[in-house]
Amino acid sequence: MSKRPTLTTTAGNPVGDNQNSITAGPRGPLLLQDYQLIEKLAHQNRERIPERVVHAKGSAAFGTLKITGDISNYTKAKALQPGAETECLLRFSTVAGERGAADAERDVRGFAIKFYTDEGNWDLVGNNTPVFFVRDPYKFPDFIRTQKRMAKTNMRSNTAMWDFWSLSPESLHQVTILFSDRGLPKGFRNVNGYGSHTYSFINSEGGRVWCKFHFKTQQGHEFWTNAEAAEIVGNDRESSQRDLFEAIESGDNPRWTVQVQIMTEEQAKNCPFNPFDLTKVWPHGDYPVIEIGVLELNRNPNNYFAEVEQASFSPSNVVPGISWSPDKMLQARIFSYGDAHRYRVGTNYEALPVNKPRCPVNNYIRDGQMRFDDNGGDAVIYEPNSFDGPLEDAQYKEPPLEFDAGTADRHNHRDGNDDYGQPRALFELFDDAQKSRLYQNLAAAKDGVPENIVQRQLGHFYKVHPDYGQGVAKALGVELQREAAE
Repeated sequence: MSKRPTLTTTAGNPVGDNQNSITAGPRGPLLLQDYQLIEKLAHQNRERIPERVVHAKGSAAFGTLKITGDISNYTKAKALQPGAETECLLRFSTVAGERGAADAERDVRGFAIKFYTDEGNWDLVGNNTPVFFVRDPYKFPDFIRTQKRMAKTNMRSNTAMWDFWSLSPESLHQVTILFSDRGLPKGFRNVNGYGSHTYSFINSEGGRVWCKFHFKTQQGHEFWTNAEAAEIVGNDRESSQRDLFEAIESGDNPRWTVQVQIMTEEQAKNCPFNPFDLTKVWPHGDYPVIEIGVLELNRNPNNYFAEVEQASFSPSNVVPGISWSPDKMLQARIFSYGDAHRYRVGTNYEALPVNKPRCPVNNYIRDGQMRFDDNGGDAVIYEPNSFDGPLEDAQYKEPPLEFDAGTADRHNHRDGNDDYGQPRALFELFDDAQKSRLYQNLAAAKDGVPENIVQRQLGHFYKVHPDYGQGVAKALGVELQREAAE
């Protein structure tokens, strides 16, 4: 047996006794000079970093994106060229619960990917749904507060959720998905992933098209009923974490088929709905999916805190050939995600091993808390300069966006938007058994909600489809009031 290493303090000093504090005699008080005791206690007080405001409970694994299709006419991104293989980290999560929440809860699932490309990190921060509850970021903090604990009770509130949703009909599409079978997946391996937002591709000639990303599970969609999930939670609060970890450890590596949808700028101008609206999908019949590759997860993290809790994803991280769009929610997330990481993890969060790009990094960013490299050494710290510091390269400039901005104002985000048509199309895809479970799931989530809020929401369901409104009303055991449906 090889000799075990000697225990040391964080400063590297060898520790002679790690079992007994220094005291003035066997029964005497502790001595302040016991810096080894103080170091252990002080560090323990600081072991936790703030949890994510949303997506706090999560699991992750490393893997590879392999490109088998050819979309080089749309994008010059090296990671998306035929034959390219790129290491990635995929973090799954629930959205509303805290870090101690159970995995088997009805909730949206986060699907955040960091691709370590040769051109820098590309982060695609999405969900297991192609849409979201709101289309305007001004409403996002309010929406999230409805999913959290109330000030007086310190408990989550069905009333708050349905009050907000019933006053925000743009949420109908996401609400319908959430309370369908796919709102309670058996595990992370059984969910699709979506970039959700509209992004843009830029090719080598500087041409731009709009795109959406899809990751279709090859494990199949499997779900729990509410009753089954309650039993699972009672026995295992980490059911999805366990399933993912054990599958990869056993070599049963999960895979997703990677697809994109493409919309030209001309098509976007003539689109009957706003293609940059996060509450809308692009119909596949009009904008067919193009299969481009496979994402496989094949390695579990070695240390959860280092490689999952400190992992920081942001849609601000794009590479040449991939860019953003006028999607208002995306524009806000470009700021808010990096800001959250600087608060939660620290100013230099992108220098941590799990976040650090695999390619050379050259910039003038210096100093800040926990700067644990050489801080740029003695290199020049400003630009422009005459001392061989890194320079901009015009070849990476993006083509300009051309659109009619109109009048700057707080435009009503519901004007001209049909918030019922796409939920109707989704509802009509469900068979009778799926509709029945949808009605029961929605009814179960309205426990304790005041009647006026219930009726307001039933009215929205009725406008989606009369069967939808009447089905939920019947499951609730109430009559749908005529004025609610008008």
